[in-house]
Amino acid sequence: MRLTRFSDIGLRVLMYLAQQVREQPVTVAEISSQFGVPHNHLVKVVGAMAKQGWIHAMRGRHGGVRLAVSPGQLPIGSVLRILEGDREAIDCEGLACRLAAQCFLRGALQEGLNAFYSAMDRYTLADVAGTETGEKIVQMHRNFLKQSAG
Repeated sequence: MRLTRFSDIGLRVLMYLAQQVREQPVTVAEISSQFGVPHNHLVKVVGAMAKQGWIHAMRGRHGGVRLAVSPGQLPIGSVLRILEGDREAIDCEGLACRLAAQCFLRGALQEGLNAFYSAMDRYTLADVAGTETGEKIVQMHRNFLKQSAG
């Protein structure tokens, strides 16, 4: 299984916000530059996560985004189910497959997908944004602030 770019970006944004080191919200432009993500794509991801209540998005001159939930209360599996669309691993109807009525593969793949999400539910945003990863993110924040000031 491979995650969509949408989910990949969403997880990076959440991890970045989980280690925010300042009072002001983080701008979409900052996140875009930090991760090399196109601004327009990032706006879509941020909008979807704001609708879920995971982040606060504020418009205007002093706007930006900040985490709206405790990192320890946000299971990664739940995030992925929503960002990925909780769809099946295979699209039997879309292909008009002749095997669909007697196929074991669809169920086996769904079982594997469910196992993946269950495994990801054992980790929270705090887990994946902690330790060395968290230290690297804090360093990214500080470097950005230095570059912005200088």
